[in-house]
Amino acid sequence: MSQELVLGIYVFIMAIFVGFEVISRVPSVLHTPLMSGTNAIHGIVVLGAFLVAGSADSPLLHALGFIAVVFGAANVFGGFVVTDRMLEMFKKREAVQGEKKDA
Repeated sequence: MSQELVLGIYVFIMAIFVGFEVISRVPSVLHTPLMSGTNAIHGIVVLGAFLVAGSADSPLLHALGFIAVVFGAANVFGGFVVTDRMLEMFKKREAVQGEKKDA
């Protein structure tokens, strides 16, 4: 195993732990803005996956690039769905409060 691969695995594992700690400490009020930011990051991931898949030399790399594009797109789509659902909850609350004022 090359030293470069070991370093890459180490960074990946550390990113998992740091990401888990950061996400677990986010208050629910910041959930929607955080999801918007992660949607932008996932858009960059999809673009990177397109570039990697386009410059692949072997069928294995083409398959991995395709899988990366599919998973990245699923993340972007899922993030928008969750954000939209979260914003709908706030819209209903405002509509209910507006109806009480009108009555």
